[in-house]
Amino acid sequence: MLIDVSDSQLVLMDYQTRLMPHLHEGDTAVLNAARLARLAALFRVPTLRTEHSAQRLGSSVETVAQLAPQLLSKTHFSAVADGLVNALRPPQRDSGNVRSLPKHLRQAPTVGRQSVVLAGCEAHICILQTALDLLDEEFEVWLVTDACASCKASDRDAAFDRLAGAGAELVTTQMVAFEWLRDAADPRLADVLRVLKSTA
Repeated sequence: MLIDVSDSQLVLMDYQTRLMPHLHEGDTAVLNAARLARLAALFRVPTLRTEHSAQRLGSSVETVAQLAPQLLSKTHFSAVADGLVNALRPPQRDSGNVRSLPKHLRQAPTVGRQSVVLAGCEAHICILQTALDLLDEEFEVWLVTDACASCKASDRDAAFDRLAGAGAELVTTQMVAFEWLRDAADPRLADVLRVLKSTA
């Protein structure tokens, strides 16, 4: 199964200024997060970022904040507890007069893209809990391993093992790029290659 660009959303979690210096391979994670955000813009994939307890961990690093302006603030480790599902599945607008319906029928059904391309920090805490909750909500979760970080590599790797066992698909930034692209004849190939070679 390949990632379907038309069914994808990108979620970049907690790349925050006071947290990143303490993470194993944190610079690489931020670089790949920026690449993912640029790829999402190229392919018109909806993107949002989260910040966890920003008063303690700081705001998002500048690159991520600029490339992913839509923000969900959270205090729970799982972003689902702070409204992520509502952000990913906005209620469908009904063109009819909803007020004319009985009260128990007024809530519109939800629509949205079902594949969540997920990356962020820390892998064994916020990413793990969010991904497990998204799987419970019947989203497909594609975890971008080279854009995730934890303080210790062993914690990060344990999170990857657990999430793979729970049904998340483990991918890399390049895998996402070329599965969104699919065809070397696509005129966006040069832009994709430029993004993947970028160093900031």
